[in-house]
Amino acid sequence: MEQLVEFAGNNMLLAGAWVALVGMLIFSYVSAIGSSVKEVNTHEMTMLINKEDAVVLDTRTQKEFKAGHILGARQIKPEELREKNFKKLENAKDKPIIVVCAMGNTARGVASAMTKAGFDNVKVLKGGMNAWSSAGLPVSK
Repeated sequence: MEQLVEFAGNNMLLAGAWVALVGMLIFSYVSAIGSSVKEVNTHEMTMLINKEDAVVLDTRTQKEFKAGHILGARQIKPEELREKNFKKLENAKDKPIIVVCAMGNTARGVASAMTKAGFDNVKVLKGGMNAWSSAGLPVSK
């Protein structure tokens, strides 16, 4: 313990960076637990698509979307995201909506905004497109 205190005293920048990283890690876990938006894994997402006709909303850029996306996914433009304009999804309010981004981080903010806009059944794909591709699931180009 004494060595740890001595190290922190001699390396304030490193110690501060370490404390900040640990704080951010704890915050990300706590915010995910307390969030009204739930995450689904690739298996749960497949079940939602097949059994409940879930709508997949891809928030990645046009270039990333064209490089490969989940079959049947709809892309939402960045300006629509900034304006929180979800009008083209109004007819899907009664269906589950799964928001997908590259790694699952930015999708949570979009899903929260959709929940505030009146969408009740919004979920996020845990791990994003990276998880989908890593699982070897079909991708459309």
